[in-house]
Amino acid sequence: MRAARMHAYNEPLVLEDVPIPEIEPNEVLVKVGAAGMCRTDVQLIDGYFRPYVESIFPMTLGHEIAGEVHKIGSLVPKSAGLEEGDQVVVVGGWGDETCRHCHEGNTQICPHGKWPGFGPYGGYAEYVPVPAQYLIKVDKRYKLKAEELAPLTDAGLTPYRGIKKLRDAGALGPDRVLAVFGVGGLGTYAIQYAKLLGGGATVVAFGRNAEKLAAAEDLGADYVIDIKGKSLDDIRKELTRATGKGEIDAVIDCAGAKEMIQLGFGLLSVGAHYSSVGLVGDRIDIPLFPFVAREYTYHGSFWGNYNDLAEVVKLVQEGKVKHTVKAIRLDDVNETLDLLRSGGIVGRAVVKY
Repeated sequence: MRAARMHAYNEPLVLEDVPIPEIEPNEVLVKVGAAGMCRTDVQLIDGYFRPYVESIFPMTLGHEIAGEVHKIGSLVPKSAGLEEGDQVVVVGGWGDETCRHCHEGNTQICPHGKWPGFGPYGGYAEYVPVPAQYLIKVDKRYKLKAEELAPLTDAGLTPYRGIKKLRDAGALGPDRVLAVFGVGGLGTYAIQYAKLLGGGATVVAFGRNAEKLAAAEDLGADYVIDIKGKSLDDIRKELTRATGKGEIDAVIDCAGAKEMIQLGFGLLSVGAHYSSVGLVGDRIDIPLFPFVAREYTYHGSFWGNYNDLAEVVKLVQEGKVKHTVKAIRLDDVNETLDLLRSGGIVGRAVVKY
């Protein structure tokens, strides 16, 4: 099979022919139909995660995967309901199945877990072996395309979990302002979930790119604010003109840049909640006194679990979620990674096989 593999940090991926993987008895061999391209892939190549974990090369990137069941291991139970040819999406976080997080269903934060696209197998290859319990079957009656499904497994999943945390904490409602920071691959989904889960909250998208902000309006944002070159006071005035109040009650941050976090906390109302899912930067620098005295709550939210993704797939099958997808060939993967570095992709780039 063809694969785009990482052999070293700060080097282009190498397109090469490699053997189709053998599967373990409890695994399924998935024929990849499409693989979403994430900023995380760029960060892996550029060494962002090296202080936390060293990569083992060669590595096949691509953790957003949709495809078809090609082969089923001998120990996969019939109760899994899988047959060859079934359309599936891949749940990203594979746990050790023994820790308390796995027992609670949050395998994506298992301390001893692993992920496709962060090791020898990933979606930038034509086949990938997956433990059967980490596949979600998609109803073929809805005729969903692989390139629409693949981004759901991260770009469409991560902000969903982050907004659920805001909702479950009581941060949303008809009298609240919910801010979406960053209108990239994650943000285009976050805006839609903000309308679906926000309980009537006013949704305001913040960003620096006019094309992306226009996409935010098309996806349902009540207001958009271009923050490029503007001070906190200028942005507060625009927010007041738009919503009638100069503060925000909740944030879903799909960027994670240090400056965006500082902006967000500068705009928070008393008792507000901030949910971080983006990882553009690597440091948080906010004043401590208002954090304590105004009783802010900061939520870290990582990826999503099996049930979160099943809910997202259901919303898509019901036609409640739109996609902004740019399909590319595997041959063009390095050029597209460069576009991701520069922020030149609106929505999600997807390798389509």
